[in-house]
Amino acid sequence: MVFSSLLFLFLFLPIVLALYYCSSRRIRNLLLFIVSLIFYAWGEPVYIVIMLVSTLTDYSFGLLLDRPNLTKVKRKGIVVFSIIVNLALLSYFKYADFLIQNVNAMLGTNIPLIELALPIGISFYTFQSMSYIIDVYRGTAKAQRNWIDFGTYVALFPQLVAGPIVQYNTIAEQLHKRSESIKMFAEGVQRFTIGLAKKVLLANNIGLLWDTISNSNPDSMPVLTAWLGIIAFAFQIYFDFSGYSDMAIGLGLMFGFRFNENFNKPYIAQSITDFWRRWHISLGSWFREYVYIPLGGNRRGLIIQMRNILIVWILTGFWHGASWNFILWGLYFGVILLIEKWWGLNLLLRLPRWVRHMYTLMLILIGWVLFAFEQPSVIVRYLSAMVGFNGQLLWNNDTVYFLYTNAVLLIVLVIASLPKKEASKNNELSLIHLVWYGFLFLLSVAYLVDATFNPFLYFRF
Repeated sequence: MVFSSLLFLFLFLPIVLALYYCSSRRIRNLLLFIVSLIFYAWGEPVYIVIMLVSTLTDYSFGLLLDRPNLTKVKRKGIVVFSIIVNLALLSYFKYADFLIQNVNAMLGTNIPLIELALPIGISFYTFQSMSYIIDVYRGTAKAQRNWIDFGTYVALFPQLVAGPIVQYNTIAEQLHKRSESIKMFAEGVQRFTIGLAKKVLLANNIGLLWDTISNSNPDSMPVLTAWLGIIAFAFQIYFDFSGYSDMAIGLGLMFGFRFNENFNKPYIAQSITDFWRRWHISLGSWFREYVYIPLGGNRRGLIIQMRNILIVWILTGFWHGASWNFILWGLYFGVILLIEKWWGLNLLLRLPRWVRHMYTLMLILIGWVLFAFEQPSVIVRYLSAMVGFNGQLLWNNDTVYFLYTNAVLLIVLVIASLPKKEASKNNELSLIHLVWYGFLFLLSVAYLVDATFNPFLYFRF
């Protein structure tokens, strides 16, 4: 089940909200836990077992860590074993076939692939579950003694499938004490509506253009068509993922939770360093907190710091998918960030703002080519088309047609990517705003009634 579906909008969500606000506060976490399991089981009921195993395992390890007089060695052993269990589950379902394929290629063996479907959201809830154990070990969070409350944290349906990744210590208090209000609920509805419109009206429509261009032969693709295609993908993945994050944050508000932001207008960035402070913020924070700093961060000299940055970015790429192109994508940005860190940013600051912006966008778009295509040969051919090495014209009739039919949409996408003036608090619930959000919702629903193209790109991660 996805948020941008009529089933969710007009059946699942209204029923859950009605049950939630009609129930006593004492059982609201239990209700959320049950409906979250139903939400997750809608498409893949068998994978509830995996989630429950992960949840029960880390809940038990948390209680073990909370035992008095436990030696430091035993505490560390519990944490290590918990991480191994979590990563083993993630690796089996997400990376086993990748490992088998590479072993077969290197050794000439013929080991059969497992070919298991990837449990939706496993990368997200595995990281959340691990953050809990690490936080308890560090003493930055108390062990959760109520299994239902902990299960609610792991399985909470608003952010279960595609984030944002919620670290336990940022939500622990809200599991016990949260105060729902009409104002908070209205804020959540607004945020959810914005996310729905981003996903349905913007991401889906520009995704059709990318789908058309990406399925064309790069060897016969004009330069401007190749650039238009990857620009379309850049807009699609941003409005797809940030739209989902907006919907998740909005749903959280409806149920009294405040999740951290996951995006901050990344396409206005002035450097790649700035871009990654704005894109998928929760993932970057997780890797910084639980990988980069434990490895030593920047405290052990230049060489170790460079090593740590490259490790984090290779893992960031690998987190996104079991394919070499994702590792290459992570390494690509890791190297750029190293260059910027030691001398590139000083050079950039001397350049005009628009030059810094163009530099950043160019590198981002090249990165999206690495991200979008799994086959190295296709990556090379598409990049060749972007610089005209395939011997094709600058544009052709198809290019003109693509631009003509998508001109208005592209303008809207650019405007929607820019910062907007914050509305005053007095106008947040004005009639104009209510009409505007109502219009966006009805327009999104009208689109969904006839839509056949409604993917969520980050479901596969």
